[in-house]
Amino acid sequence: MTAFSYDAAFSRNIGWVSEPEQQVLRGKRIAIAGMGGVGGVHLLTLSRLGIGAFHLADFDTFEIHNFNRQAGASMSHLDQPKVDVMAELARDINPELKLMLFSEGVTRDNLDAFLNGVDLYVDGLDFFAFEAREMLFAACAERSIPAITVAPLGMGAALLNFLPGGMTFEDYFQLAGQPENEKALRFLLGLAPAGLHFGYLVEPSRVDLAHHRGPSTGMACQLCAGVAGTEALKILLKRGRSYAAPYAVHFDAFSNRLKVTWRPGGNRHPLQRLALAIGRKRLARQTAQR
Repeated sequence: MTAFSYDAAFSRNIGWVSEPEQQVLRGKRIAIAGMGGVGGVHLLTLSRLGIGAFHLADFDTFEIHNFNRQAGASMSHLDQPKVDVMAELARDINPELKLMLFSEGVTRDNLDAFLNGVDLYVDGLDFFAFEAREMLFAACAERSIPAITVAPLGMGAALLNFLPGGMTFEDYFQLAGQPENEKALRFLLGLAPAGLHFGYLVEPSRVDLAHHRGPSTGMACQLCAGVAGTEALKILLKRGRSYAAPYAVHFDAFSNRLKVTWRPGGNRHPLQRLALAIGRKRLARQTAQR
């Protein structure tokens, strides 16, 4: 049986990263909250990049409706804790990984431990996990930890970076104190101001913000992991440009379009305020029809 070798396992990265840069990545620690659609594939992608340590959080188990998009979802993993399954898959890539698992998810009680010593936070939370997401991004801003979120929308990926000293998550989205439906609308429209995914939605009734339901694709999750992995490389190695809020980047594979948006003031921007007003009317009409 071939023994594991870090240098051999990640030797094909060399060329796009230098050998000293690979060793820098080996010494980095990334926190990922959520091991589902995007979080799980983020972990595997970053493990293959050669990142050496992770803090992983999720309180959920795999179910059959996860099969269309989640990296750890399979018949052999049904009803098993997501964080345990994904940790096992990541260790199968790199047995030397240093892992801390948070099987209760991220809470106010374990937040300090989850972010302790972390070089980067990568968001993998469920779309509707607003309380946890607001808490985490605020804590990252307080601790000067760079934070990445890449949303799987339709068949594309929408990127927002929140970097130390820059615009914060709350400054951009303005979710604090809002009711649940308004948070969902602000988060959705703030993630992808270009809205490249809206044109090919064939069953609008499947988008139900009020009941925390929406369609998804595995292709979007894979695209998100590629984007998040690349942003992680640039941020951790301090190489290349990373757009940060109020800039957002949206690539949609179905329409073959790429759009970089700039929304000073985030959801306070006039274009965002208009989009939110239209979205509220559509949401009210959809609710009335149910």
